[in-house]
Amino acid sequence: MLPTRMTNSIGEAINEGARTLDESGVPEARREASSLLEHIIDRDRTFILGHPEQLLTPQHFERFRELILRRSSGEPLQYITRQQSFFGLDFEVEKGVLIPRPETELLVETALELLKTSPAQSAICDVGTGSGCIAVTILHEQPDAHGVAIDISAAALEVAQRNAERHGVSQRLAFVKSDCFSDLSPSSSPFDLIASNPPYVADAEISGLQREVHDHEPVEALSGGPDGLAVVRRLLIEGGAFLRVGGHLLIEIGYNQAENVEKIIDQRAWKLVGIQPDLQGIPRVVVLQKSEPEAHHSC
Repeated sequence: MLPTRMTNSIGEAINEGARTLDESGVPEARREASSLLEHIIDRDRTFILGHPEQLLTPQHFERFRELILRRSSGEPLQYITRQQSFFGLDFEVEKGVLIPRPETELLVETALELLKTSPAQSAICDVGTGSGCIAVTILHEQPDAHGVAIDISAAALEVAQRNAERHGVSQRLAFVKSDCFSDLSPSSSPFDLIASNPPYVADAEISGLQREVHDHEPVEALSGGPDGLAVVRRLLIEGGAFLRVGGHLLIEIGYNQAENVEKIIDQRAWKLVGIQPDLQGIPRVVVLQKSEPEAHHSC
């Protein structure tokens, strides 16, 4: 617990906050304490580091103590500050949406590379959009593209829509509440690219995740069934009906799933272009190309 004494300076507040976080097992405790104080006083890290003697108002310090205690209980920093950086953009996040991860940036990088060879005004679809980080970032980087963002959660779609507005792409992005593709009709103008960061944690592994994840992030955005591949299977079965011939399906997967995913790919419907490794060398993004127009399956 933080001491009851009302500490006034930035430096003293961070020291005490970092001790509390460290005692509760929060990694990088000093950095996280600094991030919370930056959020409260609306100053950047350079100011915080350069002005340790700056006095805080009693209101700011009391608020800092409150947020330190929330973080020490395991609540993720991103839910407390309601923001997360992704691909150089700031995204609003809140409970009910998955916090964007750095490894998902690889999915976006791969999509952008593939869209270089797609027709002008490419159409993309983000399945399980959550905060909207995938779809919004792709459209932010591709000013001529447009798309659809799907999620089963109405609350997540509201967050994604606000992020689309924040980054100036809301006019090119439609939002659909749907369980995978179930409420989306195949159109005469199918997508050039479908991307998804689906739930891919095996049910039995949920309890072993960090407390920040299993206690706070939405289980429906994490749990992928007994083997973690329930939604991946649906994407493979249903996705072809929504892609043009030659279009691509990108799926993020877990650290130990590449071999099992390869086994469930219908080679009559998909060409496996490759599985891209992340910065740790873990196979992370499955890249598939639709090559058989007759290989469509109903939902």
